[in-house]
Amino acid sequence: MSWVKRLYFNLLYFRNPPWDTQVSPPELMEYIENNPPGRALDLGCGTGTNVITLAQHGWQVVGVDFVGRAIRHAERKSKQAGVKVDFIVNSVSRLDGVSGSFDLVLDIGCFHSLDAGEKGRYIANLESFTNPGSTLLMYAFINEPGVNRPGISESDLTNFESLFALSSREDGYERGERPSAWLTFKRKADVGMD
Repeated sequence: MSWVKRLYFNLLYFRNPPWDTQVSPPELMEYIENNPPGRALDLGCGTGTNVITLAQHGWQVVGVDFVGRAIRHAERKSKQAGVKVDFIVNSVSRLDGVSGSFDLVLDIGCFHSLDAGEKGRYIANLESFTNPGSTLLMYAFINEPGVNRPGISESDLTNFESLFALSSREDGYERGERPSAWLTFKRKADVGMD
């Protein structure tokens, strides 16, 4: 990851970044209501809003973000909320310090901002941290043909197919302008079997 990208995101957390709404989205709330608590990993957790929501509903949660300022804020918020959460400052394409497997991996707006190499490492890491039946719940901008900005492409979706089956996709528009989607993947049972 470039130092420019790291600096840019750290500077954004001196204010409230546009994605940090302090409210867990209905898609996550619906998932929580329909699934028993387990272990969850929030990739790109920011200031911890969704990590805290999961912990308040009985989940054991690890939050990862490469922005130290965001993680420090998340630690303060979780302490104020009275929940125990593990936070790690690291890139979601490395995940040093993360161990065990997770029933839920949550990614709200992180994967779509990675470069091609980081995306490959991210997907490879998921094999280590998920089991058959694990869920990847992801919100991402969708790549638009001819537009050069972050997003998830059809080839990215294909790359997930080695580990996951796409179980649902709900397309929409971010602030009415930019194509986006909520994607729910389930880890396949037969990965690595002949």
